[in-house]
Amino acid sequence: MSASDQEQTVTDSPSQQQPTRIGGLTPRQARRVRIAAASVLMVAVAAVLAVRLASRSSVLVVGVYGLALILCGGVIELSRRGRTRLGTWLLVAGLAAAVAADAFLIP
Repeated sequence: MSASDQEQTVTDSPSQQQPTRIGGLTPRQARRVRIAAASVLMVAVAAVLAVRLASRSSVLVVGVYGLALILCGGVIELSRRGRTRLGTWLLVAGLAAAVAADAFLIP
């Protein structure tokens, strides 16, 4: 091998390739999308909590929506640390549980 062949081999190393794309998004873009989605849902849950408290004040209402707000914050932190799939599943399952609790538990 000549010196130019060795230089070409060094520049074609895997560490210099583009980031792996998952579903059309790079991992960094996926984290940012999930952080933005959790933030928007956090604002929406806070607005629903305010409306529910205006119509009826109950410790159960505060508990259900308070846990949903904590869940959204946890998902933001998980996404920030790179655990986007786990965060997405927790967000979907947690918000579905909050909606079900609102429909069936809260009078």
